[in-house]
Amino acid sequence: MIDDFDLLPRDEAFDPFSVVLFKALQILAFLFFVALLIAAPEAKEGKVDSKAEFLISLDWPDNHPDDFDIFVQDPLGNIVWFRRREAGFMLLDRDDRGGVNDFVLVNGRKVPTATRQELVSIRGIVAGEYTVNVYHFAALTGQAVPVTVTVQKLNPSVTIVAKETVDLDQGGQERTAVRFTLDATGAVAETSHTQRSILQTFHNSWKNGR
Repeated sequence: MIDDFDLLPRDEAFDPFSVVLFKALQILAFLFFVALLIAAPEAKEGKVDSKAEFLISLDWPDNHPDDFDIFVQDPLGNIVWFRRREAGFMLLDRDDRGGVNDFVLVNGRKVPTATRQELVSIRGIVAGEYTVNVYHFAALTGQAVPVTVTVQKLNPSVTIVAKETVDLDQGGQERTAVRFTLDATGAVAETSHTQRSILQTFHNSWKNGR
């Protein structure tokens, strides 16, 4: 009798087409999800996607006040250093002046950082010999400081070409950390530690940014 007043909802008529359509949509969504998983690129350990071919770093002890500089010369005679931050395919990505400018900006404020590091990237291949020198720009402590130069080949995976530590204790001191030779494909053919001054090549001051 209560049905006469329509107080209870009536069951809707069964529609098999709607059920089939709903199930088909569920299957399509599942297949799309599986396709995304299959198409996702496989992560390869140690692979670095970078425009740079080589990365050269110069590191010295954290919070040290002394100022060291990196000089890199390519086979064409181009030299990258703090007064010429880009030369050929080489770029000085970070110039570290010891305790003078070691800070990062956080919300517009300068926050000191302990890291002491200079970075040079090589973004193209030129066959021949590269020379990596360290220059002791400002010696404030009067004590020998260990500085480490690391040369990394980035592509197709990261490999260490050379890692050398030298001690410098006098301002104006220049030392060759490593020299490495590339073939036409960008492979490292050989390395050496034969000393060679880059500063003496600055006879052409206009070319090298002085």
